[in-house]
Amino acid sequence: MYKYKLIKRSNPQDKAAPRKWYATPIGEQAESVKAMTRAATENTTTAPIEMEGAFQLLSAYAKQQLQQGHIVRVGDLGTLRVSFSSEGVEDITKFNAASMIKNPRLIFTPSKEFRESVLNGIQFQNAGVLEDDISYASLADYKRAKGITSGGSSTGGEESGGDGDGVTEDPLT
Repeated sequence: MYKYKLIKRSNPQDKAAPRKWYATPIGEQAESVKAMTRAATENTTTAPIEMEGAFQLLSAYAKQQLQQGHIVRVGDLGTLRVSFSSEGVEDITKFNAASMIKNPRLIFTPSKEFRESVLNGIQFQNAGVLEDDISYASLADYKRAKGITSGGSSTGGEESGGDGDGVTEDPLT
């Protein structure tokens, strides 16, 4: 489940428009490399240390290739490339790459198959509401605190059941 928090924001294109509720993704902390390689190699003949070594080799190779201007394919996951912006000049002889190329960054572009497999299987779960610097643990908690009894409008993409916050109530609590 991919968790999100509802946050009320203004429209950056129209500051005068009324603020609306938007879902904001809540990314979970990444696993350590050791934990990830153990999980990924479970029930295989590949040892976690072998996978860690492969990642180290890929990292060194990718760094060298990217610095030389190459796009790097990362298996079936996708590609890595360098991108940047630059200042413009009217006279080509005045262009100085060292001072005029700005904001170099790495861009990962997932392969079509990888992107589709992730996005087609994703499900969303409400992880709370943030309003006026107050974080509510769930939509149900927010509704209780604000005295809201109606269901309001449907936000789509939520799990069914419970009170619309994407989590069904635990009958044991």
